[in-house]
Amino acid sequence: MRELEGRVGIVTGGSSGIGYAIVNTLAEAGATVYAVSRTGGVKAGLAPCADGVIHVKGDVVDRERMAELVREIGEKHGLDFLINDAGITKKCRAESFPMEDFQRILQVNVSSIFQLCQLCYPYLKESAHKGRIVSISSMAAHLGFSEVVPYCTSKAAVCGMTRGLAVEWANDNLCVNSIAPGWFPSEMNKQVMDAERKAAILGRMPVHAFGDTKDLGEMAKFLLSDGAKYITGQDFAVDGGALAYGF
Repeated sequence: MRELEGRVGIVTGGSSGIGYAIVNTLAEAGATVYAVSRTGGVKAGLAPCADGVIHVKGDVVDRERMAELVREIGEKHGLDFLINDAGITKKCRAESFPMEDFQRILQVNVSSIFQLCQLCYPYLKESAHKGRIVSISSMAAHLGFSEVVPYCTSKAAVCGMTRGLAVEWANDNLCVNSIAPGWFPSEMNKQVMDAERKAAILGRMPVHAFGDTKDLGEMAKFLLSDGAKYITGQDFAVDGGALAYGF
């Protein structure tokens, strides 16, 4: 089924990991997907993307470049969706965390999302399919994790932004939601995971296994579909039950 046939949108961080899975899933469903990344292409070792994925080079914190890109796509095709996946982290105890790194994490993980939402808004509100914004949050928006406090802070901000935009733009033909991934294979997770932490993570979720990024692509596809026109302001955990797991 090609549920997203004829729809056009932007996915940031689409060169690898979660973003790579999302752009392929959406393209396979018929969407034309502009995958924005600093490399402007698929990272080494990954298979070529599905037909319908167009890789473009750009840094999400570069407002001038993002404005140019959004204008080019919007004026040529219109825009039906924006998926904010680009993000960074760093592992360091809070008392020693360099403030310049803290600010950089907030710039990439929070400010750039708000900026892209602003830039895409004029086109998304004109979508014939109802405009959609989906941002990637995290379990770290809901749980505290040691040595990544700035990342936790940024992802909690993403959820707050999602709710605020959903309410403010509810009557502007837009739905705004977020997805909170659990533990999936990604370069970012490798930065903060040693053997001890890996064992602790697997023991903390009911399914005791890492996820498949295709599941995140499927959730994103659903939130862009006609079946999700009445869903807005929500954060959806795709986490193997980790957030539900008690003591």
